[in-house]
Amino acid sequence: MAVQTIQPQTAFLHSSSPKASSSVRRFRFELVNSSSFRKCLKLRCRSSSNNGEEDYLLDAPVQVGDGFSFSGGKYSEEPSPSDEWFKQGRTVKAHSILGAREKAKDPIFGLTMGAGSQATGDFFRWFCVESGNADNPSVILIHGFPSQAYSYRKVLPILAKDYHATAFDWLGFGFSDKPQPGYGFDYTLDEYVSSLESLVNELAAGKVSLVVQGYFSPVVVKYASLHLEKLNNLILINPPLTAKHVKLPSTLSAFSNFLLGEIFSQDPLRASDKPLTSCGPYKMKEKDAMVYRRPYLTSGSSGFALNAISRAMKKGLKTYVEDMQKILRDKNWKVQTTICWGQRDRWLSYDGVEDFCKDSNHTLIEVPRAGHHVQEDCGEELGQIICGILRKRNLI
Repeated sequence: MAVQTIQPQTAFLHSSSPKASSSVRRFRFELVNSSSFRKCLKLRCRSSSNNGEEDYLLDAPVQVGDGFSFSGGKYSEEPSPSDEWFKQGRTVKAHSILGAREKAKDPIFGLTMGAGSQATGDFFRWFCVESGNADNPSVILIHGFPSQAYSYRKVLPILAKDYHATAFDWLGFGFSDKPQPGYGFDYTLDEYVSSLESLVNELAAGKVSLVVQGYFSPVVVKYASLHLEKLNNLILINPPLTAKHVKLPSTLSAFSNFLLGEIFSQDPLRASDKPLTSCGPYKMKEKDAMVYRRPYLTSGSSGFALNAISRAMKKGLKTYVEDMQKILRDKNWKVQTTICWGQRDRWLSYDGVEDFCKDSNHTLIEVPRAGHHVQEDCGEELGQIICGILRKRNLI
């Protein structure tokens, strides 16, 4: 396999001399002002049901907060960047809600949780932002742990010209539903696989290309292995690939600690700012920070979901990474797979990544200036990389 070296922002334009065929291909490369403090503040988000619209509580006065957030449910009475992002999206209902439908209670005091922690209806609501013509090939952008669809805000416009791109919030993140663990969704990795199946079927009738970043990569690869007929391409961004990657970094594993995990996950700065800025060179702007903090400030449901996901990851990540290794190394694996790697990742070591790609015969694209969250550090560049990959696969 030829080795090609491509400088950043000029992907797929220049190549170096070929080397041995056993080498890996490597490229371098919401709210409105309220007239009454006591009224609930709401925005409408376009929905695929209920006559095209459905209420989603973005912010609320202290009186209606669920009591498990440092702000007591109160975020701000002023407009926020979250408002504009939320207005771009729509809610999609997917994955059946199971269970006895009892009122969710917190695991510490047994008190009934607020509306944000309750599972309502028959299907979960997923927040999605779409860009591009729906008649074009479909690309679904999947954020990592922990993050939001907002992380792909710079990638979506790049893909919109030739593709129909969709970024969504996983259950438990952003503006998607966040039921209290044990009351409809337990946030296990197996549940995420089955819920992804439901969502992809709802978003795209035909074949799709999936782009996934970080610790949710093993979940997506597992899904892909069960639905090969659905996949055109698979692009993994800084996934946990090697035996060194099976342990969560302390920043994330802290949320799984007994009792302290519940406390840490209710701290918006620890839950949103620190995970995004401690794993690479990303310097978060305040306007972006306010979007990421928003769910943790509005309700405690985001924190309890983060706590449950961290425990599930800590318990099942090793098995899922090992399964992913087997799947991607299988000679019968037919899905075109590309590994995109931000080389300034402080959580996942680059050691062994190149060897893995050589052994499994998958393309490796290196992004020298990016960390773990490549879409944050080099969003436009990543968008061009994804376009280059898909064009090379003759999807347009």
